Amino acid sequence: MGDRLKGNIMLLMTAMIWGGGFVAQSAGMDYIGPFTFCAARYVLAMLALIPVIFLFSVQAWKNPQAGLWEKFAPDRPTLWGGLYCGLTLGVADALQQVGICYTTAGKAGFITALYIIMVPLMERVLGKRIPKVLAFCVLLAIVGFYFLCVNEELSVGYGDFLTLCCAVFFSLHILVIDHFMKKKADGIKLSWVQFAVSFVFASVLTAAFETITWEMLWAARYPLLFAGIISSGIAYTLQILGQKYTDPTIATLLMSLESVFAVLAGWAVLGEVMSGREIFGCGLVFVAVLLAQLPLPALKR
Repeated sequence: MGDRLKGNIMLLMTAMIWGGGFVAQSAGMDYIGPFTFCAARYVLAMLALIPVIFLFSVQAWKNPQAGLWEKFAPDRPTLWGGLYCGLTLGVADALQQVGICYTTAGKAGFITALYIIMVPLMERVLGKRIPKVLAFCVLLAIVGFYFLCVNEELSVGYGDFLTLCCAVFFSLHILVIDHFMKKKADGIKLSWVQFAVSFVFASVLTAAFETITWEMLWAARYPLLFAGIISSGIAYTLQILGQKYTDPTIATLLMSLESVFAVLAGWAVLGEVMSGREIFGCGLVFVAVLLAQLPLPALKR
């Protein structure tokens, strides 16, 4: 199997897991606060990655006699990458988790998917050329967002706005990962460091705004286990490893499918139903997302 195909499969699996993760995040809000949920899922993700680091760490394979510190210690690019990834991920997840309290899992999935359009826009700001068709995609996405989120009173719901803000930080997260993976950072260790940084960030918010008990955590154990071990520990690591073998444009195209999986999971598990107006808005956003990622020669054909 070629490296590019391997990376694409990893990113497709990431999209499927994240789509189901919106359901777990929504269900978890029945028992605990959003910041507590984030902090708890990061702890589970960190624990899940410890045996993975032992098994797949590059340094561990090169030197089986290495001590614990040598096996776990990240190099400079990995440490700095984990710091920046952790900050962007922490802010993005906090905004998304609060936003889900005020909107549906399906809508949150489609709004979050707008990062696929934001990534090439940010790359343009950084000096990278982007297809001219992107301007049309942005306009189409704005129209889709209007039908999906703007109500009859011409106002955007609070949860929809927070989820839109989270999409901005997820865009930054993708670019930061791409930057540090090009610097040969260790993907698995970077993932662990980012969860540690995100945990500190979420813990500060939890201490400041929420009350937590063991009974609350136990009641939310199933959503937390999915969000922490599978959606965070496994999926974010697959994202980092997958982006190592493919470019950011293809990566965002594959990960955009999380919006489709989120709607399907919300319908199958939570019984969420969208209005015709919202479905039309989802369709426009999804078309814009796909067009934004297709190379210009393909569009001409």
